[in-house]
Amino acid sequence: MSVKKSTPVRRRRTSEDARAEALAAARRLLLEKGPAALTLKAVANEVGVTHANLLHHFGSAGGLQTELMTMMIRDLTDALGSAVEKLRAGEATLDQLIGLTFEAFGAGGAGHLAAWMVLNREAEHLEPIGEAVRGLAQALTIPGKPSPEKVILLGTMLAFAEAVIGPHLRAMLDEDENAAQDLAARLLPVVLLDEQG
Repeated sequence: MSVKKSTPVRRRRTSEDARAEALAAARRLLLEKGPAALTLKAVANEVGVTHANLLHHFGSAGGLQTELMTMMIRDLTDALGSAVEKLRAGEATLDQLIGLTFEAFGAGGAGHLAAWMVLNREAEHLEPIGEAVRGLAQALTIPGKPSPEKVILLGTMLAFAEAVIGPHLRAMLDEDENAAQDLAARLLPVVLLDEQG
C-alpha cells in the first residue's frame, strides 16, 4: 500500500486577496512568535502559497515587512483617530480612550510593531504614530490650559509596556490581565488635572 503525499489545495485568488492574506498571516506570526518568525517561507506556509509567489507580490522579505508596518501603523492611527473624534464629540470618555489605546497597542499589534521597528533601528517609521499621539494630545487640550503631553506620554508608555512585557510582569506579580489598564485609568485623570491645574 502506497502512501499518497498530500498537497495543499490550490485556489485562485486575486492579487489583492493574496496580498491581504499574506499580510494577515504575517501579522499573526509577528504577534504570536515575534519578529524572527516573520520570514517569507513562514508566511508562505501560513497562507498555502509558494515562496516564489510571495516574492512576486512583495519583492523580498523586506518588502513584506515594510507593507506590514505600513498596514499596522495605518490601523493604529485609524483607531486613535477614531478615538480622538469620539472624545471631541463628547461620545467617549477618558476611560474608553485608554481602553482603545491599550487595545491598539496590545491585540492590534502596535506595541510589538513599535518594539520591532526600534530594535531594527527603523524608528523613522514611527512618525505616523507620533501624528496620532499628537492628535490625542490636541483632543485632550482644554483651551487656556497647558497641553496634556505628559498624560499622553504616560498612557502610551503604559499601553506599550503592557503589550510588550505586561503578561510576563503580571504573572510574576500575580496581577490580573487588566491591572495596567486599570492603573492607567486611575493615574491619567490625576496627572491631567495636575498638568491643567
